[in-house]
Amino acid sequence: MTTIALFGSGGKMGCRLTDNLKNDPAYRLLGVEVSEAGIANLAERGLVPTPQEVALAKADVVILALPDQAVGRVAHEIVPRMRTGALLMTLDPAAPHAGELPVREDIGCFVTHPCHPPVFGDEVGDARGDFFGGVLAKQHIVCALMQGPESDYSRGEAVARAMYAPVMNVHRITVEQMAILEPAMAETVAACCITVIREAMDEAVARGVPEAAARDFLLGHVNIPLAIVFGEVSSPFSDGAKLIIEHGRQMLFRPDWRERIFSPESVKAQVTAIVRGTPPAPGQ
Repeated sequence: MTTIALFGSGGKMGCRLTDNLKNDPAYRLLGVEVSEAGIANLAERGLVPTPQEVALAKADVVILALPDQAVGRVAHEIVPRMRTGALLMTLDPAAPHAGELPVREDIGCFVTHPCHPPVFGDEVGDARGDFFGGVLAKQHIVCALMQGPESDYSRGEAVARAMYAPVMNVHRITVEQMAILEPAMAETVAACCITVIREAMDEAVARGVPEAAARDFLLGHVNIPLAIVFGEVSSPFSDGAKLIIEHGRQMLFRPDWRERIFSPESVKAQVTAIVRGTPPAPGQ
């Protein structure tokens, strides 16, 4: 049985992992939690927190389910106390790619992140409402071995499959590639554009369109372009739609946006901004 020390076990993400790991016969879960709210969340699950030093002395795997800005600070505190041969796992590439993790050659380091249930899925019933995944809806995940032998990858992927279950595909990539996916692709671009889409709906409402009509119209017209662009349907955009899409691109985006967002320097600036809690400098 593998012993896991889950730091932040009573937090938002920590609770999801706790729920999946606490009854898994392959793992012995030790929840490390210091906040009153987190301790209360563990109590609701019939669990009590384990003192940090006790957990670190026993853990084969240490998982940091913590806010990005706290990962580096906590890692510097606990990594020197981890057992030789143990595996450190983080749930986001920001802190690892920003160089926030301390170096210790005798432990492994593994980074993983959920893809969340896909828009084009086959879920029915209550699973359709599991937007984050890890409860009822199936999802893909990405994994990267930052440091350690190949056996550490196998150990990390097994834990990732268990804590993000139910899992479909596991994509093995590098930490740098994971940072390209998030924040650059998924947050800097996709989440930003989706936020702008919502702001467009708000603007339509402000100009007199009934909110229910605007919402229904927009969500349907988000669904169709997604299906067209990602090849889920064979129907193309109409000629009029193609014309006005290019007009919108010129109105909304700079011609060099890809390089400005996806260059290695920009990706590094983005993850550094996340762990520091301050926006990147203009132009980065």
